[in-house]
Amino acid sequence: MKSYQKLTTPVPQPAACWVEEEGAAPTPTGRGKLAPWWVGSGLLVAAVLLSTVTVWLLRQVSGGWPGPTLPPKCLLVPESHRFDCYPERHVVVTQELCESRGCCFIESPPPAGAKRGVPWCFYPPDFPSYTLESLNQTALGMVGLLVRREKAYYPRDIETLRLDVEFETDTRLHIKITDAANPRYEVPLEVPRAMKRAENPIYSLDFSWDPFGVLLRRRATGTVLLNTTVAPLIFADQFLQIATSLPSRFLYGLGEHRGTLLHSLDWSTLTLWARDVSPTESFNLYGAHPFYLLMEEGGDAHGVFLLNSNAMEVALQPAPGLTWRTIGGVLDFYIFLGPDPNMVVQQYQQVIGFPAMPPFWALGFHLCRWGYGSSNETWQTVRAMRNYQIPQDAQWNDIDYMDGYRDFTFDPQKFASLPSLVEDLHKHRQRYVMILDPGISSTNPHGSYWPFDEGLRRGLFLNTTQGQPLIGQVWPGFTAFADFSNPDTHQWWLENLQRFHARVPFDGLWIDMNEPSNFMDGSEDGCPPGELDSPPYTPAVLGDSLSAKTVCASAKQKASVHYNLHNLYGLMEAKATASALIQIRGKRPFVISRSTFPSQGRYSGHWLGDNRSQWKDMYYSIPGLLSFSLFGIPLVGADICGFSDSASEELCTRWMQLGAFYPFARNHNTQNKKAQDPTVFSPAARTAMKDVLLTRYSLLPFLYTLFHRAHLQGDTVARPLFFEFPRDVATLGLDRQFLWGRSLLVTPVLEPGVDSVTGYVPRGVWYDFYTGSSVNSSGEMLKMSAPLEHLNLHVREGAILPTQKPGTTSEATRGNPLRLIVALSLSATAWGDLFWDDGESLDTFERGSYSYLVFNVTQNIFTSTVLHASTEATEVTIGTLSIFGVREPPSKVLLNGQEKPFSYLGNQVLTVSDLGLSLSQGFSLRWL
Repeated sequence: MKSYQKLTTPVPQPAACWVEEEGAAPTPTGRGKLAPWWVGSGLLVAAVLLSTVTVWLLRQVSGGWPGPTLPPKCLLVPESHRFDCYPERHVVVTQELCESRGCCFIESPPPAGAKRGVPWCFYPPDFPSYTLESLNQTALGMVGLLVRREKAYYPRDIETLRLDVEFETDTRLHIKITDAANPRYEVPLEVPRAMKRAENPIYSLDFSWDPFGVLLRRRATGTVLLNTTVAPLIFADQFLQIATSLPSRFLYGLGEHRGTLLHSLDWSTLTLWARDVSPTESFNLYGAHPFYLLMEEGGDAHGVFLLNSNAMEVALQPAPGLTWRTIGGVLDFYIFLGPDPNMVVQQYQQVIGFPAMPPFWALGFHLCRWGYGSSNETWQTVRAMRNYQIPQDAQWNDIDYMDGYRDFTFDPQKFASLPSLVEDLHKHRQRYVMILDPGISSTNPHGSYWPFDEGLRRGLFLNTTQGQPLIGQVWPGFTAFADFSNPDTHQWWLENLQRFHARVPFDGLWIDMNEPSNFMDGSEDGCPPGELDSPPYTPAVLGDSLSAKTVCASAKQKASVHYNLHNLYGLMEAKATASALIQIRGKRPFVISRSTFPSQGRYSGHWLGDNRSQWKDMYYSIPGLLSFSLFGIPLVGADICGFSDSASEELCTRWMQLGAFYPFARNHNTQNKKAQDPTVFSPAARTAMKDVLLTRYSLLPFLYTLFHRAHLQGDTVARPLFFEFPRDVATLGLDRQFLWGRSLLVTPVLEPGVDSVTGYVPRGVWYDFYTGSSVNSSGEMLKMSAPLEHLNLHVREGAILPTQKPGTTSEATRGNPLRLIVALSLSATAWGDLFWDDGESLDTFERGSYSYLVFNVTQNIFTSTVLHASTEATEVTIGTLSIFGVREPPSKVLLNGQEKPFSYLGNQVLTVSDLGLSLSQGFSLRWL
């Protein structure tokens, strides 16, 4: 029996700060000037202004600030609304530098409420911007012309811009700003083309003409979602900037970074430039995802996607406001109106593409380490897992399997038995995955290493500005880098994989180091002078240079220069790799990539990189996997127990419990540290790890169905609580718990030395997953018992979860009887579904080779309805029905009208066993 303790302390809630729009609406015709953004925001701002002016007057009387008298227009701008006019780092911004840009300079803000990070140099309300010269209707929306009459302060300012607006759907708006006269680089991403203008959009769009600005409102509430008049639009060749006010402080997304799920708007800057670095707070990490989701007052949500792959930073400030800065391409925005967060993410994926359906085995447990040292030692680990009957679907190898760290080779001495190991895995219905890097060894004698020789002959590597292969340094030493923007490289990659697969028949691929990572800055010769490698403005990237630990931005690729394509490198490699796997194996590909970009989910999953065996790293994995759920990459997880350092038994046990509920579950660690696979720990810890993996395997039918819904319509798999409870402000900052789908709540222990955990339980009835005992929450923090062997899982009322008797592999599990867990609502209803196919064939849904069942409970009758059937369903039976929340003991149970034995426990759980029903046949079960 589980015990729950209601806490007397109040539920921690994010500080609600719903800011109303501060700009006046344009005139009804849309023509004319917009009132300055800082005017008309009510008594609060008026009080701030009065206070500011008072302080200024006092300082003027008493000697005040040194230097010339500040213009009143500068003093009228509240601190929180100061948009940075001089964002360059490593520059001491002086009054002279600031005013040379035509901006306001206040070195030390008024002492009351002063905050670190307030820019000293900021835009005055009348800073010159673009004017909307013309605006004409089109079949899909509008086209306009923007003109700047005064040049801005970055070189090659573009004076005339084209504005394209398309009302693509009732919930999606597309706004694009680009050079009106000359073509510019645009991201080569396939996006849907609207065929007709939206008829009943749930948004309204207005413009300020002078200065140009966009004002986007939600029709139902009047909430202003975007107001870009808060700071000037700047559009130079290598500096593009646009800012907006935000309707609240509840902002998520903008990856890849380590931090809380809910971003701080306290003058923080998020940089997007793919970089190989161990996950660290405030650093730009492996991938780039210029998409945010924002929760509005009352529970509505919207999202904004900037389709731009150049180096970028997003500055957040407490106004609340946001500034996009990028150093190339165009401003190509998609705005998604939801109105709930689930719908926002679905609408985002309608643009970037829905994720691929993974093979069933991909959802099993994966095991890896760098430093097995040999194929025989790898094999011993696999055998130990089997001996203890611990579930495992895939065994992996890191770079130590290679011969001299060269791709498409294996060490002929230490890994001589690798082909036999893979054969043995396949006999036991397990899979093999190995690592590949994009850096190809360039120092082998000619004729001795086909991948480099052939790549060189075909011209498939990144080149310097001089047209020679750019040579960097990675694990094998000096390397060239495959150019995956070239379609011919995809064919070469396929041929290399085919040759290796003939020797080692791998099942999936792990693509690492694909930012691309380089142990040198740029190349063996550095990088040439010029504005690609040393642009007029460099975002706040780690290392202060675009070439830091990667290749030169000036490197030439087939599709463009690396300056434009860097953030796409991992995506393009994943696309080539998934395609090759399909051609080699004829089955669904399994690819895990370190570097990612929007649409990556169509080709690969992601792991969160080289974390550490520390408690805080375990916590940070949760906001990490939830962020990637927002990004349309549901197959995501962190290295369970941590990659670097050595994990203690307690940490690894708790992490295995959490990791068993990562959508992608892999235990992985580094060389020269203690082994951390489940077999090396004490019997008690090993049993706890085994038990939680068996729990995961029992839930594979439920998890697989969630992935089907992700593939079909962009649902999230691992899900933040606020997605399901968007009007409960207590959920908006929660990132120590998460949901699978809408109905399974995971509350892990994330700190040492405790035997309980405190978690938030949203309003409603929740059932203990293991026992069926219920807790009726009013929306509160509950203290739950959590001994070392226990992970708290709760099922939401109204859900039906398809589970299965677990085996030690996913294939073994697939043949076992199903157990359906019914969690009745207070009104005694429930609903669930199940997607079932052969688990590995391509396009089963699209070809109709699947079964889909819907389960429903109403008025004490459970019904299973087969909406679509395939042969695979005839091989599976439904063995048990467990119904939680049956308030009165039944007198009888009828299965298709025939009486059936049952059990009923005091915690209101009704169980009917030995059903023996084919999954392909519908049925009904009634209790009286």
